[in-house]
Amino acid sequence: MSKKTKPTQNEIDRDEANEQDDAIIGVAVKWSAVALGCIIAAGLTIWAFTQFNKPKEIAKKIEVTLPQQRTQVAVTLPKVPLTDVTDQCGISFTHFNGMDGEKLLPETMGGGIAIFDFDNDGDQDVLFVNGNPWIWSKTPVDPRPTLKLYANDGKAQFTDVTEQAGLAVSLYGMGPAVGDFDNDGWLDLFVTAVGKNMLFKNEQGKFTNVTDSAGVGGLEADWSTGATFFDFDNDGLLDLFVCNYVQWSRDIDLSQEFSLVGVGRAYGPPAFFKGTHPYLYHNDGNGKFSDVTEKAGMHVKNPATNVPMSKSLGIAPIDANHDGWLDLVIANDTVANFLFLNQKDGTFRESGVPSSLAFDRNGSATGAMGLDCAYMRNDDTLAIAIGNFSNEPCSLYLSRGKFANFFDAANATGLGPQTRLSLTFGMFFSDLDLDGRQDIVCTNGQLEPEIATVSNTQRYEQPPQFFWNAGTAGGTELTPLLADQVGADAIKPMVGRGAAYGDLDNDGDIDMIFVANGGKARVLRNDQALGNQWLRVSLKQKEKNRFAYGAELRLTVKEGDKSVVLCRCITPTRSYLSQCETIATFGLGAQAKVEKLDVIWPGGESQTITELKPNELMVIER
Repeated sequence: MSKKTKPTQNEIDRDEANEQDDAIIGVAVKWSAVALGCIIAAGLTIWAFTQFNKPKEIAKKIEVTLPQQRTQVAVTLPKVPLTDVTDQCGISFTHFNGMDGEKLLPETMGGGIAIFDFDNDGDQDVLFVNGNPWIWSKTPVDPRPTLKLYANDGKAQFTDVTEQAGLAVSLYGMGPAVGDFDNDGWLDLFVTAVGKNMLFKNEQGKFTNVTDSAGVGGLEADWSTGATFFDFDNDGLLDLFVCNYVQWSRDIDLSQEFSLVGVGRAYGPPAFFKGTHPYLYHNDGNGKFSDVTEKAGMHVKNPATNVPMSKSLGIAPIDANHDGWLDLVIANDTVANFLFLNQKDGTFRESGVPSSLAFDRNGSATGAMGLDCAYMRNDDTLAIAIGNFSNEPCSLYLSRGKFANFFDAANATGLGPQTRLSLTFGMFFSDLDLDGRQDIVCTNGQLEPEIATVSNTQRYEQPPQFFWNAGTAGGTELTPLLADQVGADAIKPMVGRGAAYGDLDNDGDIDMIFVANGGKARVLRNDQALGNQWLRVSLKQKEKNRFAYGAELRLTVKEGDKSVVLCRCITPTRSYLSQCETIATFGLGAQAKVEKLDVIWPGGESQTITELKPNELMVIER
């Protein structure tokens, strides 16, 4: 028989531990089985619920409506032949830009032009602003370039009267401004320049330099560009605003070492030069002016750097908010555009950003050059057109009602896509075909003669552009006029800068003159023969603001059963470095009947005239 032994204490403890582990495992298995059962039950419940509540699939045929193309309103583009009559009319001006190999920025920016009646004989004369050789240039130029003044015989035949008129003056000129600052009934002349500017008093057709006594010369270090005479305080005396471009000198320019790949030294962009402040000169009434720029609130500084912000080229005086006081729109190159709103107390509030004029539709500053303002839709919509650098479409800001609140409609109207590749300097509104709607004219041209070697989309000489205002009824509001409509003369490429208009031959339609930087000016005679009627209006005042700068003309015409109001603003300052005639031309179309003319004189007094005859020049005096 075997003998049983008594278990040790360690064996007893191990057996008890194993029993406890088995119990724990058993409990765990039990609850795992319960949990698994619950999960299975829940899954079966969800499956059953979804099966019983599954929506029935119903086959349904869906009709797809394809988007319809916008119906284009068929328009017939007008024939407006613009004939180059430069040689036969007696104008032989060639702009001198001083290019001498160093590629200094001012060489690319001139020249300006003025179309105005300097001798009070009732027709439009022409002044060209010329450049000059640099004082350090070793290339002889004989004779030295001067301003050029051509007198009109009334039939668009011109005679060079520069010497007789006292304007055989040499300076590195940019552009003119014309206005009767002394209220003697004769239009005076201001000329901007690289260096000191000049003011010439018109003494019955003979000009006298009164710059120093008037106090408007500026500084030798200035580079002034656009300028305008306007009455900012409504006292009947024309004040003077002068744009300054950038802080420039030969040393500053050469130190930048601008270059093009494969070309070498190149003209530099304004972004690499510091900004400036403009000049606002108050007319004190005794042949003298006072500099009130800072006092008037026109020293605009960059909020980040506290340095002058202006890099101004184009200028337009206009009552942007319809309060009876002239404001100023400023085109700035590569920085925000300005809108100086007149506060009626001798000061201005810069409102470019709040008014949405400062930037393009993408919120960027543009290389803005020339500009003009007009009521192109024949309603209360004020249009401000600005020419921009290449690859930046021209801007066309339209106001919302009678307030200084704008939006850029360049693309929507058709202007933007057609101007994207051009570098636009000159720009003005004018009714080319006398249909009652104001069209747009642009002069274009690059800065760099060798631009085609680095860009296959750019050329130094570029064709001018003409945009017919088709109205808002449908289709494209601004439609290009090409060689078939305006002729080959009009769109011949040039290095376009200044551009101005006037009825040079007194036949009722608008002619124009373009200036080429470093090239020959172009005179285009309007030879349209569409049978449309017209009315031209000239305003004169007997004592103050003799040529009624700032006045508005509102002509009510009847087109069928509908009355339309055509509005024109009296100012010579338009485009780029240019001055245009101040006679207002209203195209009446073939059927329109004239009802009345409302004149809103400077200061707000209004006058209504009902005795109106088409196809005549009406002079209204008070």
